[in-house]
Amino acid sequence: MTQAKTLTVTLGDVTRDLPTVRVGAVGRVPLVEFLGDATFTNAAAQAMLPLIPEGTDALLTVVTNALPLTHELSDRSGLPYVVARKKRRTYMQDPLIQDVPSMTLGVAETLWLDGPHAARLKGRRVAIVLDVVASGGTAQALARLVERSGGTVTGVIAAFRQGTPPLAVHALQELPTSI
Repeated sequence: MTQAKTLTVTLGDVTRDLPTVRVGAVGRVPLVEFLGDATFTNAAAQAMLPLIPEGTDALLTVVTNALPLTHELSDRSGLPYVVARKKRRTYMQDPLIQDVPSMTLGVAETLWLDGPHAARLKGRRVAIVLDVVASGGTAQALARLVERSGGTVTGVIAAFRQGTPPLAVHALQELPTSI
């Protein structure tokens, strides 16, 4: 059995060997995991602070992996954040529903933004925060939720960018599209 390749990345003074996983016809791609790795998450959040566009007064992310990163960015910047979910919860009131146009992993998704959370974006200048942006589908869907909520997108920031997404993304590092 051959060993799976890894990709070494460094954020600040924290280095991680990212495992690679096979993704359909794309080949092997690095797997970024912030969940459960507070040291890596904190290093990424600290390094991403300067990426927050000037004039931003709220952050928007999606569950799951980008959530701890956004929480730490919020803690450091003092900006509030809102989270879109990948499935409807019974307590949601008048949620906004947005299909994700395409997914790198080949899985169609729908994003749900609870009505009271959408109201927190109205009139706000919102930065979208993601862990990795590849195809840009999730970022585009989040941008549409901001607009539908009555907010304005100030930019998309990510710890990593992979390939050339169709929208501007300010990221700390580039990841290869295939290993």
